[in-house]
Amino acid sequence: MTTSSLDLASLLCSRLCHDMLSPVGALSNGLELLADENDPEMRQRCFELLEQSARISTEKLKFFRLAFGAAGGFGERIAVGEAKVLVDALVANNARITVNWSIGSDVLPKSAIKTLLNFALMAIEALPRGGTLDLAAELRTEQIGDGTAELVVRAAGPRIAFDRDIGRALEGTMPESELSSRTAPAAMLNQLANDVGGQLQFMLEDNALVLGAVLPGA
Repeated sequence: MTTSSLDLASLLCSRLCHDMLSPVGALSNGLELLADENDPEMRQRCFELLEQSARISTEKLKFFRLAFGAAGGFGERIAVGEAKVLVDALVANNARITVNWSIGSDVLPKSAIKTLLNFALMAIEALPRGGTLDLAAELRTEQIGDGTAELVVRAAGPRIAFDRDIGRALEGTMPESELSSRTAPAAMLNQLANDVGGQLQFMLEDNALVLGAVLPGA
């Protein structure tokens, strides 16, 4: 599968707009309600909803900036803590998902951080009824200036929901003509892995989804 940079960027923009529509729309609706509301308690409730929608919008934009974008302002290696904050914020309002971290390195290459964030997003979406999200990462250094980033993200819970087209895009077996905004992030990861000579894997079971990556040349 080969996808032009323009086509992939367009699909990623579509995905970003789709995911941002709900919190931004809630801001607009909240402002309309506030304009017509005179009751002090209801106005306070409107302000709380506006604050919540603004926070969610900001957190999602920060997440997508690093997960999909060029991540300007970051170096070639990024603190894992940056990714942890973004993922934890993404599930903060979902009490049905428990997040566990097992990180063996303080920093990872930008490509590994982007992969970790996108894996986390796929895993979260695979848990519509909640469950456990486990994220593990390690930078194995063979010699000075060289190393391999190893990532594993596991979603476990009832009724795992994972579109196998996303798996095809991860593997690079999906035709370019069939790509969509839903599968574009997986196609992006496939290209990132190919660029560094890495590998992506996924395993789907009845109650679990496992996503893995080996990215050499870190």
